[in-house]
Order: sequence, then C-alpha cells, then structure tokens
Amino acid sequence: MRDMQVDGRELKQHERYLFAVAYRLLGTATDAEDAVQEAFLRLHKSAPAELTNLRGWLTTTVSRICLDTLRSARARRVSYVGPWLPEPLVGYDDSDLGDQVALTESLRPAVLIVLEQLTPAERVAFVLHDVFGMDFDRLAAVVDRTPGACRKLASRARKRVRDDAPPRAPAPRDEVSRVLDALAQASRDGDVARLVNLLDPDVVMRSDGGGVVTAARRPVRGASQVATLMTGLERLYPDLRPRPVMVAGGPGFVLVDGDSNVRGVVQLEIAGGRLVELNLVLNPAKLTRVTV
Repeated sequence: MRDMQVDGRELKQHERYLFAVAYRLLGTATDAEDAVQEAFLRLHKSAPAELTNLRGWLTTTVSRICLDTLRSARARRVSYVGPWLPEPLVGYDDSDLGDQVALTESLRPAVLIVLEQLTPAERVAFVLHDVFGMDFDRLAAVVDRTPGACRKLASRARKRVRDDAPPRAPAPRDEVSRVLDALAQASRDGDVARLVNLLDPDVVMRSDGGGVVTAARRPVRGASQVATLMTGLERLYPDLRPRPVMVAGGPGFVLVDGDSNVRGVVQLEIAGGRLVELNLVLNPAKLTRVTV
C-alpha cells in the first residue's frame, strides 16, 4: 500500500459527481456518502502510483462499493414494510454534472423504485451506462462481467425502466406553481371534487412509513381514491404545514408541525396540468438530513 497525496480541492471537484452516481445506485443519501468516503480512503491507501484518470478510478471504485452494498441490502429491502421510496434530496440539483435529461429522469421516484427491483448488476449497468455514459469495457471491470454481458444487463434494465416508468418531460414552472396552489387550497378546503379535477385519472400515491409511522401499506391509485385520502390526511394532521421546496430537482413540500419539526417530505410529478404522481416519505430514518 502507498499513501497517495491528492489535493483536497481536487477531490472536492469529484465529490458531487461521485455522490450523484452513488445515490442513484443506492437510493439513500447516507449510504451514498459512506460509499464516497470509502472510495476516498481507498484512494489514499491503495491507488496505483501512476493515476492518469482520477475521476475514472474513483467512479469505478465507488461503483464497486455500491455493488457490494446492494448485494448485502437485498434481504433488508425485501422485508421492508410498505412501499419503499428513495431518501428525499431536498434542495438538490446535479443537472450540471452531465446529460441533464438523463440525470433528471433518473432521479424520479418512479425510476428509482424500478431500479430497486433490478438485480444489483442490472442496476449498476443501467446507471453507469445509460445515465453516466460509461462504456461497456470499463463497466465490465466494475461488475466483473464481459462487455457483451454488460450490454445485455443494461438492455434488460433499460426495457424494465421504460416499461414501468416511461419518460415524462418536466412540466413548465408556471404550470407547476398553478397546480400546486390549487392542490393546496382544495386540500385545505376538503374539496374532493376539485381535487379529483386536479388529479390525473391514473394518479398514484405512495406512502413510505417504513413500518415506523402510520402509512398506506400499498400504493393508492385513481383520482377519487387519492383525493379522498389527501383530504383525510388533512383532517387527521391539521397541525402540519406544507413548505414548498425542490426535491431532487422536482416540485415538492416539506411537512412541518407546529414546533417546526420535519414530519414528512412530499415529491410530486405534474404533467398536462394535473398531478400524476405523489410520493410521501414519512419514515423518520429518511428525514434526518432534511432541514427547514
């Protein structure tokens, strides 16, 4: 082993990029940060003497760490109580790190939920190749497969993502503001009929309580069902107040109580002037990084 001296400022330039990779691979910010820090430790302890592509080496290393984490986490995720949602990234935007469309699309909860259902190797192949543009020769070194096998892994994952979470163009900002204001007012008023008109007929609502707090154990689908649940939650938790925020580059709310404690994060998808997806993270373990 050798103690490789690397300027801290140089590492800082790569840290955001590595976190962006690791978060998409793992779905939790805490695990992603741990993976990045472990990669930095390995850089100082065991990096080759002649390292001409620092970001490439770090990306490969953090991806291998994430792959190991995914393999060990599969049993825990299978036993997760209720719908699993990614840890919300409030105020987060990494669209400057690469292909903006690919990066933004890959942070959608619907996409991350599909990735959670893939094998670890499929997930790594899809994220590294389709989102971050890693070629199959380099990818082969990460997952310990041939380039041809990696191409098949990425293809299977891509089809699954397209089938279960088809791409959706972000709504214009003025449309988002209009829909959010109308939704908030209708929820406060308990106006189910108006809410139904603001929801896509096939809207889906997911609630992640992790078995720790009360939450729907299955996704709720359909405008009337979701509207009824939204007004019911408004009556059940009258002290909660929504504060508009950006969540992983998309619209959302942080839910705070009268003491300004964070009780939940809502991430929304809006298309065609209607709400098409509502993801509510209530699991306290996923809210520790959220501040107001």
